[in-house]
Amino acid sequence: MTLQLYNTAHRKKEDFIPLKEGEVGMYVCGPTVYDFAHIGNARPVVIFDVLARLLRHEGYKLTYVRNITDVEDKIIAAAEQNGETIDDLTRRTTEAYHADMAALNALPPDIEPRATEHIDGMIRMIEKLIKKGHAYEAEGHVLFDVTSMGDDYGKLSGRSREEMIEGARVEIAPHKKDPADFVLWKPSTDEMPGWDSPWGRGRPGWHIECSVMSEATLGITFDIHGGGRDLIFPHHENEVAQSCCAHDGAPFAKYWVHNGFLMVDGKKMSKSLGNFRTVRGVLKEAPGEAIRLYMLKTPYRKPLNWTDYGLMQAKIEMDKLYTIIKDFDKVETGPLVPHPEVISALSNDLDTHTAFIKVQNLGKQLRRKKDKAEKSRLKGQLIASGRLMGLLEKTWQEWFQSITVHLKADSIEAGIELGSPVLTSVISNENIDILIAERDEAKKQKNYKRADEIRDELKAQGIVLEDGPNGTTWKRA
Repeated sequence: MTLQLYNTAHRKKEDFIPLKEGEVGMYVCGPTVYDFAHIGNARPVVIFDVLARLLRHEGYKLTYVRNITDVEDKIIAAAEQNGETIDDLTRRTTEAYHADMAALNALPPDIEPRATEHIDGMIRMIEKLIKKGHAYEAEGHVLFDVTSMGDDYGKLSGRSREEMIEGARVEIAPHKKDPADFVLWKPSTDEMPGWDSPWGRGRPGWHIECSVMSEATLGITFDIHGGGRDLIFPHHENEVAQSCCAHDGAPFAKYWVHNGFLMVDGKKMSKSLGNFRTVRGVLKEAPGEAIRLYMLKTPYRKPLNWTDYGLMQAKIEMDKLYTIIKDFDKVETGPLVPHPEVISALSNDLDTHTAFIKVQNLGKQLRRKKDKAEKSRLKGQLIASGRLMGLLEKTWQEWFQSITVHLKADSIEAGIELGSPVLTSVISNENIDILIAERDEAKKQKNYKRADEIRDELKAQGIVLEDGPNGTTWKRA
Protein backbone atom coordinates (compact mmCIF):
# COMPACT_ATOMS: atom_id res chain seq x y z
CA MET A 1 0.00 0.00 0.00
CA THR A 2 1.51 3.34 -1.05
CA LEU A 3 2.23 5.72 1.81
CA GLN A 4 1.38 9.36 1.15
CA LEU A 5 2.68 12.26 3.24
CA TYR A 6 2.00 15.98 3.08
CA ASN A 7 5.32 17.58 2.14
CA THR A 8 5.62 21.09 3.60
CA ALA A 9 8.33 21.91 1.06
CA HIS A 10 5.93 21.44 -1.87
CA ARG A 11 2.62 22.30 -0.09
CA LYS A 12 0.96 19.07 -1.20
CA LYS A 13 0.48 15.40 -0.40
CA GLU A 14 2.97 13.15 -2.20
CA ASP A 15 3.67 9.45 -2.62
CA PHE A 16 6.50 8.42 -0.32
CA ILE A 17 9.43 7.05 -2.34
CA PRO A 18 12.58 6.56 -0.22
CA LEU A 19 15.99 7.57 -1.50
CA LYS A 20 17.18 3.97 -1.14
CA GLU A 21 14.74 1.16 -1.77
CA GLY A 22 13.64 -0.55 1.43
CA GLU A 23 15.44 1.89 3.74
CA VAL A 24 14.29 5.12 5.41
CA GLY A 25 16.16 7.75 7.39
CA MET A 26 13.99 9.99 9.59
CA TYR A 27 15.17 12.90 11.74
CA VAL A 28 12.81 14.58 14.21
CA CYS A 29 13.75 17.63 16.27
CA GLY A 30 13.85 16.68 19.93
CA PRO A 31 13.65 18.64 23.18
CA THR A 32 15.75 21.38 24.67
CA VAL A 33 16.20 19.86 28.13
CA TYR A 34 15.78 22.62 30.69
CA ASP A 35 12.38 21.73 32.23
CA PHE A 36 9.66 19.07 32.17
CA ALA A 37 8.16 18.42 28.74
CA HIS A 38 4.76 19.99 28.11
CA ILE A 39 1.94 18.41 26.10
CA GLY A 40 2.91 20.47 23.04
CA ASN A 41 6.37 18.83 23.14
CA ALA A 42 4.71 15.42 23.30
CA ARG A 43 2.50 15.79 20.21
CA PRO A 44 5.30 15.35 17.61
CA VAL A 45 6.74 12.48 19.64
CA VAL A 46 3.42 10.61 19.45
CA ILE A 47 2.82 11.50 15.77
CA PHE A 48 6.24 10.41 14.55
CA ASP A 49 6.12 7.32 16.73
CA VAL A 50 3.03 6.22 14.74
CA LEU A 51 4.86 6.98 11.48
CA ALA A 52 7.86 4.93 12.66
CA ARG A 53 5.59 1.99 13.57
CA LEU A 54 3.85 2.20 10.19
CA LEU A 55 7.10 2.31 8.22
CA ARG A 56 8.44 -0.73 10.05
CA HIS A 57 5.18 -2.60 9.62
CA GLU A 58 5.38 -1.94 5.88
CA GLY A 59 8.79 -3.59 5.81
CA TYR A 60 11.13 -0.59 5.70
CA LYS A 61 14.45 -0.69 7.51
CA LEU A 62 14.05 2.54 9.45
CA THR A 63 16.73 4.60 11.17
CA TYR A 64 14.84 6.99 13.44
CA VAL A 65 16.91 9.84 14.90
CA ARG A 66 15.67 12.32 17.50
CA ASN A 67 18.16 14.71 19.06
CA ILE A 68 18.66 16.18 22.51
CA THR A 69 19.61 19.87 22.67
CA ASP A 70 21.73 20.13 25.82
CA VAL A 71 23.43 23.47 25.17
CA GLU A 72 21.21 26.52 24.76
CA ASP A 73 20.60 29.85 26.48
CA LYS A 74 17.38 28.62 28.16
CA ILE A 75 19.38 25.83 29.78
CA ILE A 76 21.98 28.29 31.08
CA ALA A 77 19.26 30.54 32.54
CA ALA A 78 17.33 27.65 34.13
CA ALA A 79 20.45 26.17 35.75
CA GLU A 80 21.34 29.56 37.24
CA GLN A 81 17.78 30.08 38.49
CA ASN A 82 17.62 26.59 40.02
CA GLY A 83 21.06 26.80 41.57
CA GLU A 84 22.23 23.57 39.91
CA THR A 85 24.94 22.75 37.42
CA ILE A 86 24.09 22.53 33.73
CA ASP A 87 25.13 18.85 33.71
CA ASP A 88 22.81 18.06 36.62
CA LEU A 89 19.93 19.98 35.03
CA THR A 90 20.23 18.39 31.59
CA ARG A 91 20.70 14.90 33.05
CA ARG A 92 17.64 15.25 35.30
CA THR A 93 15.36 16.72 32.65
CA THR A 94 16.50 14.23 29.99
CA GLU A 95 15.67 11.33 32.29
CA ALA A 96 12.26 12.89 33.02
CA TYR A 97 11.64 13.36 29.30
CA HIS A 98 12.44 9.72 28.57
CA ALA A 99 10.13 8.53 31.36
CA ASP A 100 7.25 10.79 30.28
CA MET A 101 7.45 9.81 26.60
CA ALA A 102 7.64 6.11 27.54
CA ALA A 103 4.45 6.58 29.57
CA LEU A 104 2.77 7.67 26.32
CA ASN A 105 3.89 4.38 24.69
CA ALA A 106 6.39 6.22 22.50
CA LEU A 107 9.19 3.89 21.47
CA PRO A 108 12.72 5.33 21.82
CA PRO A 109 14.48 6.50 18.64
CA ASP A 110 17.23 4.34 17.18
CA ILE A 111 19.77 7.13 17.66
CA GLU A 112 19.56 10.05 20.11
CA PRO A 113 22.51 12.39 19.52
CA ARG A 114 23.26 15.12 22.03
CA ALA A 115 24.40 18.51 20.78
CA THR A 116 27.41 18.62 23.11
CA GLU A 117 28.73 15.42 21.49
CA HIS A 118 28.94 17.11 18.07
CA ILE A 119 30.68 20.44 18.76
CA ASP A 120 33.68 19.53 16.58
CA GLY A 121 31.36 18.78 13.66
CA MET A 122 29.62 22.12 14.12
CA ILE A 123 32.94 23.98 14.06
CA ARG A 124 33.92 22.16 10.85
CA MET A 125 30.62 23.02 9.14
CA ILE A 126 30.94 26.67 10.16
CA GLU A 127 34.49 26.80 8.79
CA LYS A 128 33.22 25.32 5.53
CA LEU A 129 30.42 27.94 5.30
CA ILE A 130 32.92 30.77 5.86
CA LYS A 131 35.25 29.37 3.21
CA LYS A 132 32.43 29.12 0.68
CA GLY A 133 31.31 32.71 1.32
CA HIS A 134 28.06 31.88 3.16
CA ALA A 135 29.12 33.03 6.65
CA TYR A 136 31.23 35.75 8.27
CA GLU A 137 32.78 36.63 11.61
CA ALA A 138 31.70 39.80 13.44
CA GLU A 139 32.47 40.86 17.02
CA GLY A 140 33.20 37.35 18.24
CA HIS A 141 30.14 35.91 16.50
CA VAL A 142 29.87 33.92 13.30
CA LEU A 143 26.72 34.62 11.31
CA PHE A 144 25.12 33.04 8.26
CA ASP A 145 24.76 35.44 5.33
CA VAL A 146 21.23 34.85 4.02
CA THR A 147 21.83 37.04 0.94
CA SER A 148 24.42 34.49 -0.24
CA MET A 149 21.52 32.14 -1.04
CA GLY A 150 19.65 34.63 -3.21
CA ASP A 151 15.96 33.81 -3.56
CA ASP A 152 16.38 30.25 -2.23
CA TYR A 153 16.28 31.44 1.40
CA GLY A 154 12.66 31.28 2.53
CA LYS A 155 11.42 28.61 0.10
CA LEU A 156 10.59 26.04 2.77
CA SER A 157 8.45 28.40 4.86
CA GLY A 158 7.13 30.37 1.90
CA ARG A 159 7.64 33.62 3.78
CA SER A 160 8.47 36.97 2.30
CA ARG A 161 11.66 38.73 3.30
CA GLU A 162 9.73 41.10 5.59
CA GLU A 163 7.97 38.21 7.29
CA MET A 164 11.23 36.39 7.86
CA ILE A 165 12.88 39.41 9.48
CA GLU A 166 9.84 39.90 11.71
CA GLY A 167 9.59 36.18 12.56
CA ALA A 168 13.25 35.63 13.33
CA ARG A 169 12.52 36.43 17.03
CA VAL A 170 15.95 37.93 17.59
CA GLU A 171 17.19 41.47 18.07
CA ILE A 172 18.55 43.05 14.91
CA ALA A 173 22.17 43.51 16.03
CA PRO A 174 24.40 46.21 14.51
CA HIS A 175 27.12 43.70 13.63
CA LYS A 176 24.83 41.88 11.18
CA LYS A 177 25.29 42.55 7.48
CA ASP A 178 21.60 41.82 6.95
CA PRO A 179 18.77 41.89 9.53
CA ALA A 180 17.81 38.29 8.63
CA ASP A 181 21.31 36.87 9.21
CA PHE A 182 21.39 34.31 12.02
CA VAL A 183 23.98 33.11 14.52
CA LEU A 184 26.14 30.05 13.90
CA TRP A 185 28.57 30.64 16.80
CA LYS A 186 28.55 33.06 19.73
CA PRO A 187 31.03 33.97 22.47
CA SER A 188 30.76 32.56 26.00
CA THR A 189 31.77 34.20 29.27
CA ASP A 190 33.85 32.25 31.79
CA GLU A 191 30.65 31.30 33.65
CA MET A 192 28.94 29.91 30.52
CA PRO A 193 29.58 26.59 28.81
CA GLY A 194 32.02 27.05 25.96
CA TRP A 195 34.44 25.36 23.60
CA ASP A 196 37.63 26.57 21.94
CA SER A 197 37.19 27.52 18.28
CA PRO A 198 38.94 29.57 15.58
CA TRP A 199 36.72 32.49 16.67
CA GLY A 200 37.48 32.23 20.38
CA ARG A 201 35.80 30.39 23.22
CA GLY A 202 32.10 30.09 22.57
CA ARG A 203 29.10 27.89 21.90
CA PRO A 204 26.98 27.00 18.84
CA GLY A 205 23.79 28.64 17.70
CA TRP A 206 20.68 26.48 17.91
CA HIS A 207 20.13 25.92 14.17
CA ILE A 208 23.60 24.56 13.35
CA GLU A 209 23.13 21.73 15.84
CA CYS A 210 20.49 19.83 13.86
CA SER A 211 22.27 20.31 10.53
CA VAL A 212 25.35 18.62 11.96
CA MET A 213 23.61 15.90 13.98
CA SER A 214 21.38 14.84 11.08
CA GLU A 215 24.38 14.61 8.74
CA ALA A 216 26.39 12.64 11.31
CA THR A 217 23.62 10.07 11.76
CA LEU A 218 21.81 9.93 8.40
CA GLY A 219 24.13 11.53 5.85
CA ILE A 220 23.97 14.74 3.81
CA THR A 221 20.59 13.89 2.25
CA PHE A 222 17.92 11.80 3.99
CA ASP A 223 14.25 10.93 3.60
CA ILE A 224 12.08 12.57 6.27
CA HIS A 225 12.60 15.58 8.52
CA GLY A 226 9.86 16.10 11.09
CA GLY A 227 8.82 18.43 13.87
CA GLY A 228 6.17 20.87 15.02
CA ARG A 229 4.78 23.53 12.71
CA ASP A 230 6.34 26.20 14.92
CA LEU A 231 9.79 25.00 13.78
CA ILE A 232 9.27 25.65 10.06
CA PHE A 233 10.61 29.16 10.54
CA PRO A 234 13.20 30.02 11.57
CA HIS A 235 14.65 26.68 12.68
CA HIS A 236 14.01 24.41 9.71
CA GLU A 237 14.46 27.19 7.17
CA ASN A 238 17.88 27.85 8.65
CA GLU A 239 18.78 24.17 8.72
CA VAL A 240 18.14 24.02 4.98
CA ALA A 241 20.27 27.11 4.42
CA GLN A 242 23.24 25.79 6.41
CA SER A 243 23.20 22.24 5.08
CA CYS A 244 22.59 23.03 1.41
CA CYS A 245 25.22 25.77 1.32
CA ALA A 246 27.79 23.63 3.17
CA HIS A 247 27.39 20.94 0.52
CA ASP A 248 27.19 23.00 -2.66
CA GLY A 249 23.41 22.80 -3.02
CA ALA A 250 23.03 19.06 -2.30
CA PRO A 251 19.45 18.33 -1.13
CA PHE A 252 18.88 18.17 2.61
CA ALA A 253 15.61 16.36 3.46
CA LYS A 254 13.32 14.97 0.75
CA TYR A 255 10.07 15.14 2.77
CA TRP A 256 9.26 17.76 5.40
CA VAL A 257 6.47 16.67 7.76
CA HIS A 258 5.06 19.03 10.40
CA ASN A 259 2.35 18.61 13.02
CA GLY A 260 -0.05 21.42 13.93
CA PHE A 261 -0.11 23.62 17.01
CA LEU A 262 -1.58 22.61 20.36
CA MET A 263 -3.81 25.00 22.32
CA VAL A 264 -5.41 24.64 25.75
CA ASP A 265 -9.06 25.59 26.08
CA GLY A 266 -8.86 27.55 22.82
CA LYS A 267 -5.87 29.64 23.90
CA LYS A 268 -2.13 29.45 23.38
CA MET A 269 -0.55 27.48 26.21
CA SER A 270 1.30 29.85 28.50
CA LYS A 271 2.45 29.92 32.10
CA SER A 272 1.19 33.49 32.36
CA LEU A 273 -2.34 32.35 31.39
CA GLY A 274 -2.27 29.55 33.94
CA ASN A 275 -3.01 26.89 31.31
CA PHE A 276 0.48 25.40 31.02
CA ARG A 277 0.22 21.59 31.08
CA THR A 278 3.20 19.30 31.47
CA VAL A 279 3.05 15.67 30.42
CA ARG A 280 4.00 14.73 33.97
CA GLY A 281 1.05 16.69 35.33
CA VAL A 282 -1.47 15.29 32.84
CA LEU A 283 -0.28 11.74 33.60
CA LYS A 284 -1.71 12.27 37.08
CA GLU A 285 -5.13 12.84 35.49
CA ALA A 286 -5.28 9.97 33.00
CA PRO A 287 -3.27 6.95 31.82
CA GLY A 288 -0.69 7.50 29.11
CA GLU A 289 -2.70 5.63 26.47
CA ALA A 290 -5.67 7.95 27.00
CA ILE A 291 -3.39 10.97 26.54
CA ARG A 292 -1.91 9.38 23.43
CA LEU A 293 -5.34 8.64 21.96
CA TYR A 294 -6.45 12.24 22.58
CA MET A 295 -3.50 13.43 20.51
CA LEU A 296 -4.27 10.96 17.72
CA LYS A 297 -7.98 11.72 17.41
CA THR A 298 -7.21 15.04 15.74
CA PRO A 299 -5.52 14.83 12.29
CA TYR A 300 -1.87 15.64 12.89
CA ARG A 301 -1.65 18.71 10.64
CA LYS A 302 -4.65 20.39 12.28
CA PRO A 303 -4.51 22.39 15.51
CA LEU A 304 -5.34 20.36 18.62
CA ASN A 305 -7.45 22.08 21.27
CA TRP A 306 -6.72 20.41 24.61
CA THR A 307 -9.59 20.32 27.13
CA ASP A 308 -10.31 18.29 30.26
CA TYR A 309 -13.51 17.11 28.58
CA GLY A 310 -11.61 15.82 25.55
CA LEU A 311 -9.15 13.93 27.74
CA MET A 312 -12.02 12.34 29.67
CA GLN A 313 -13.65 11.26 26.42
CA ALA A 314 -10.40 9.63 25.26
CA LYS A 315 -10.14 7.79 28.56
CA ILE A 316 -13.72 6.52 28.20
CA GLU A 317 -13.04 5.34 24.65
CA MET A 318 -10.01 3.39 25.86
CA ASP A 319 -12.18 1.98 28.68
CA LYS A 320 -14.62 0.68 26.07
CA LEU A 321 -11.92 -1.05 24.04
CA TYR A 322 -10.35 -2.70 27.06
CA THR A 323 -13.80 -3.74 28.27
CA ILE A 324 -14.35 -5.52 24.96
CA ILE A 325 -11.03 -7.32 25.34
CA LYS A 326 -11.97 -8.23 28.91
CA ASP A 327 -15.40 -9.51 27.90
CA PHE A 328 -13.79 -11.73 25.26
CA ASP A 329 -10.88 -12.77 27.45
CA LYS A 330 -11.66 -16.47 27.00
CA VAL A 331 -11.82 -16.17 23.21
CA GLU A 332 -8.56 -17.26 21.64
CA THR A 333 -6.67 -14.33 20.12
CA GLY A 334 -6.26 -14.80 16.38
CA PRO A 335 -3.21 -13.71 14.35
CA LEU A 336 -2.03 -10.23 15.37
CA VAL A 337 -2.46 -8.67 11.93
CA PRO A 338 -3.74 -5.06 11.63
CA HIS A 339 -6.92 -4.62 9.61
CA PRO A 340 -6.25 -3.43 6.02
CA GLU A 341 -8.58 -0.44 6.51
CA VAL A 342 -6.52 0.75 9.48
CA ILE A 343 -3.31 0.48 7.44
CA SER A 344 -5.01 2.27 4.55
CA ALA A 345 -6.08 5.17 6.78
CA LEU A 346 -2.61 5.57 8.29
CA SER A 347 -1.03 5.37 4.82
CA ASN A 348 -3.19 8.32 3.80
CA ASP A 349 -0.99 11.03 5.36
CA LEU A 350 -1.21 9.46 8.83
CA ASP A 351 -4.99 9.78 9.13
CA THR A 352 -5.08 8.62 12.75
CA HIS A 353 -8.59 10.03 13.19
CA THR A 354 -10.08 7.65 10.61
CA ALA A 355 -7.79 4.82 11.69
CA PHE A 356 -9.13 4.96 15.24
CA ILE A 357 -12.73 4.92 14.01
CA LYS A 358 -11.81 1.71 12.15
CA VAL A 359 -10.39 0.31 15.40
CA GLN A 360 -13.64 1.13 17.21
CA ASN A 361 -15.62 -0.57 14.44
CA LEU A 362 -13.58 -3.74 14.91
CA GLY A 363 -14.65 -3.78 18.55
CA LYS A 364 -18.30 -3.39 17.58
CA GLN A 365 -18.01 -6.19 15.02
CA LEU A 366 -16.43 -8.45 17.63
CA ARG A 367 -19.43 -7.95 19.91
CA ARG A 368 -21.87 -8.84 17.11
CA LYS A 369 -20.15 -11.96 15.76
CA LYS A 370 -21.26 -15.35 17.03
CA ASP A 371 -18.90 -17.58 15.06
CA LYS A 372 -15.96 -18.61 17.26
CA ALA A 373 -13.38 -18.39 14.45
CA GLU A 374 -14.62 -14.95 13.41
CA LYS A 375 -14.39 -13.72 16.99
CA SER A 376 -10.85 -15.01 17.23
CA ARG A 377 -9.83 -13.31 13.97
CA LEU A 378 -11.46 -9.97 14.90
CA LYS A 379 -9.91 -9.99 18.36
CA GLY A 380 -6.46 -10.40 16.83
CA GLN A 381 -7.13 -7.62 14.31
CA LEU A 382 -8.45 -5.32 17.03
CA ILE A 383 -5.39 -5.70 19.23
CA ALA A 384 -2.90 -5.49 16.35
CA SER A 385 -4.61 -2.45 14.82
CA GLY A 386 -4.54 -0.66 18.16
CA ARG A 387 -0.89 -1.51 18.71
CA LEU A 388 0.03 -0.16 15.28
CA MET A 389 -1.14 3.18 16.72
CA GLY A 390 0.59 2.57 20.06
CA LEU A 391 -2.69 1.67 21.80
CA LEU A 392 -3.97 -1.51 23.50
CA GLU A 393 -0.46 -2.40 24.62
CA LYS A 394 -1.58 -3.37 28.13
CA THR A 395 -3.59 -6.34 29.28
CA TRP A 396 -7.12 -5.46 30.31
CA GLN A 397 -6.10 -6.19 33.92
CA GLU A 398 -3.23 -3.69 33.72
CA TRP A 399 -5.50 -1.05 32.18
CA PHE A 400 -8.18 -1.19 34.84
CA GLN A 401 -5.54 -1.34 37.54
CA SER A 402 -4.11 1.92 36.14
CA ILE A 403 -7.58 3.49 36.36
CA THR A 404 -7.78 2.48 40.02
CA VAL A 405 -4.35 4.00 40.61
CA HIS A 406 -5.53 7.31 39.15
CA LEU A 407 -8.61 7.31 41.39
CA LYS A 408 -6.41 6.63 44.40
CA ALA A 409 -4.00 9.39 43.37
CA ASP A 410 -6.89 11.86 43.10
CA SER A 411 -8.20 10.88 46.53
CA ILE A 412 -4.77 11.08 48.17
CA GLU A 413 -4.21 14.53 46.66
CA ALA A 414 -7.57 15.58 48.11
CA GLY A 415 -6.61 14.13 51.51
CA ILE A 416 -9.34 11.48 51.61
CA GLU A 417 -9.74 7.71 51.31
CA LEU A 418 -10.96 5.93 48.19
CA GLY A 419 -14.64 5.08 48.68
CA SER A 420 -15.25 7.94 51.10
CA PRO A 421 -18.31 10.09 50.34
CA VAL A 422 -15.98 13.10 50.47
CA LEU A 423 -14.42 11.81 47.24
CA THR A 424 -17.37 13.35 45.40
CA SER A 425 -15.38 16.59 45.36
CA VAL A 426 -12.88 14.94 43.00
CA ILE A 427 -15.22 14.01 40.14
CA SER A 428 -16.92 16.88 38.31
CA ASN A 429 -20.56 17.07 37.26
CA GLU A 430 -19.42 17.03 33.63
CA ASN A 431 -17.50 13.78 34.09
CA ILE A 432 -20.44 12.19 35.90
CA ASP A 433 -22.65 12.99 32.92
CA ILE A 434 -20.07 11.48 30.55
CA LEU A 435 -20.03 8.22 32.52
CA ILE A 436 -23.83 8.11 32.64
CA ALA A 437 -23.93 8.57 28.86
CA GLU A 438 -21.49 5.67 28.49
CA ARG A 439 -23.66 3.57 30.80
CA ASP A 440 -26.76 4.35 28.73
CA GLU A 441 -24.93 3.27 25.58
CA ALA A 442 -23.77 0.05 27.27
CA LYS A 443 -27.36 -0.76 28.21
CA LYS A 444 -28.51 -0.16 24.62
CA GLN A 445 -25.84 -2.62 23.47
CA LYS A 446 -27.06 -5.05 26.17
CA ASN A 447 -23.65 -4.85 27.80
CA TYR A 448 -25.13 -4.92 31.27
CA LYS A 449 -21.85 -5.96 32.83
CA ARG A 450 -20.22 -2.67 31.79
CA ALA A 451 -23.31 -0.71 32.84
CA ASP A 452 -23.07 -2.23 36.32
CA GLU A 453 -19.33 -1.47 36.47
CA ILE A 454 -19.99 2.21 35.77
CA ARG A 455 -22.71 2.30 38.40
CA ASP A 456 -20.32 0.72 40.92
CA GLU A 457 -17.48 3.08 39.95
CA LEU A 458 -19.71 6.09 40.58
CA LYS A 459 -21.06 4.61 43.80
CA ALA A 460 -17.49 4.22 45.06
CA GLN A 461 -17.10 7.95 44.49
CA GLY A 462 -20.26 8.80 46.38
CA ILE A 463 -22.54 9.18 43.36
CA VAL A 464 -25.92 7.44 43.54
CA LEU A 465 -27.78 6.73 40.28
CA GLU A 466 -31.55 6.52 40.01
CA ASP A 467 -33.07 5.01 36.84
CA GLY A 468 -36.55 6.25 35.95
CA PRO A 469 -38.94 6.49 32.99
CA ASN A 470 -37.36 9.79 31.93
CA GLY A 471 -33.79 8.50 32.11
CA THR A 472 -31.09 8.38 34.76
CA THR A 473 -30.64 11.01 37.44
CA TRP A 474 -27.94 11.19 40.07
CA LYS A 475 -27.18 12.70 43.43
CA ARG A 476 -24.21 12.97 45.71
CA ALA A 477 -24.42 10.80 48.78
